[in-house]
Amino acid sequence: MSDLAPMLFSIIVIMVLVFLISKRFKLSTRYERKPKTHTPWSALDNGIDPTHESGEK
Repeated sequence: MSDLAPMLFSIIVIMVLVFLISKRFKLSTRYERKPKTHTPWSALDNGIDPTHESGEK
């Protein structure tokens, strides 16, 4: 039981450090996708006819 307390304390300290470092660097935003503009090829995927001009309906 006495060996469990230092190990538990170490795990908690490491988890807190990892959390604080991840908040500081915001690594998850580095891999987020940015919204794309519609190319004729991607417009077809969304059901938009690329042969029509954007101003016409």
